[in-house]
Amino acid sequence: MNPGLPSMLRLAYRVARPALFALDPERAHDWTFVLLRTVELSLCRLRPRLSPMRFPRLEQRVAGLVFPNPIGLAAGLDKNAEVPHVWTLLGFGFAELGTVTAEAQPGNPKPRLWRLPELRALVNRMGFNNRGAAKVAEDLANKLAYCKSPIPLGINIGKSRATPLERASEDYAASFSLLAPLADYVCINVSSPNTPGLRELQRADHLSRILDRLQTENLRLVKAGKIEHPCPVFVKVAPELSPDDIVALADVVRSAGVAAVVATNTTTARDPHRAMPMPEGGLSGAPLRERATQVVRQFFRQLEGRVPIVGVGGVFSAEDAYEKIQAGASLVQIYSALVYEGPGIVPALCRGLARLLERDGLEHLSEAVGRRAW
Repeated sequence: MNPGLPSMLRLAYRVARPALFALDPERAHDWTFVLLRTVELSLCRLRPRLSPMRFPRLEQRVAGLVFPNPIGLAAGLDKNAEVPHVWTLLGFGFAELGTVTAEAQPGNPKPRLWRLPELRALVNRMGFNNRGAAKVAEDLANKLAYCKSPIPLGINIGKSRATPLERASEDYAASFSLLAPLADYVCINVSSPNTPGLRELQRADHLSRILDRLQTENLRLVKAGKIEHPCPVFVKVAPELSPDDIVALADVVRSAGVAAVVATNTTTARDPHRAMPMPEGGLSGAPLRERATQVVRQFFRQLEGRVPIVGVGGVFSAEDAYEKIQAGASLVQIYSALVYEGPGIVPALCRGLARLLERDGLEHLSEAVGRRAW
């Protein structure tokens, strides 16, 4: 990564943000992606040698993958995997693309995305709007044929809205078979609040069936020569889980060979003392930070640190990221902070984490994982 790029990006975003925030949030997102697609096209045509932003003290190894730094892009921003190489350019250590469903779908009616600047938060009820697994796989394969990603790329998959719960495992398997050959890991989204009934799939019996089906598909893909080894399967969970839910899910995670838990998705909870009402949908950003960290800590304890955790929810500063890491997260993802702070936030988070390790006398980030989980 060009050392001067973060400063240039911060300056550019500082200039552009007032205009972007004057637009409807989804329209601002669409205009931003016009620019990002132009950058992606240039990267594919020019085929430059992309180098990830490496911080040796922060490098992590999770699920057999090397993450050059622990800051990742959370699912939901690059829904159709349109700009996979741009995230390396912005300094991310990994990127989770999607959410992708087996069937193309438009998502929920608009408006469906809101900013809450006073809270540094977003509310969305997008509803897995995407082009469908077949189209996403075709387009992503073409982009990766030009240039392999130097950072791990995960693909987040969800259930198609039209698919009944009893057929969910087939629906996930259809997406998995198309996307796993292109992904460094696949994350199973059973926790979005914006698809009716989806969170029912977090129940141990439902989730076990889905994971068993995907691991069977994993072996089939290996035998067919479509992948060299089974694709790591991550599971993304909701912040509203009770302690009993976490115990049950931890048992499923262990028995099904889940490679990592992503904690957490957006929340439907609201501050009862807030005077102004909020739109319905999943709340992300700063109000989610504390609860998401609690879920990270509870899973780390229940899994006894044997299954890695990706912490996501309310990370705006290096201290926020470090809090999740000390609670048990090996990696951290951001979304809302990118909207509010701009692309320069990733290098800032990495530099801040390096300073915190130095302050605490730690040689490597792995020494901090779970230090305050007990």
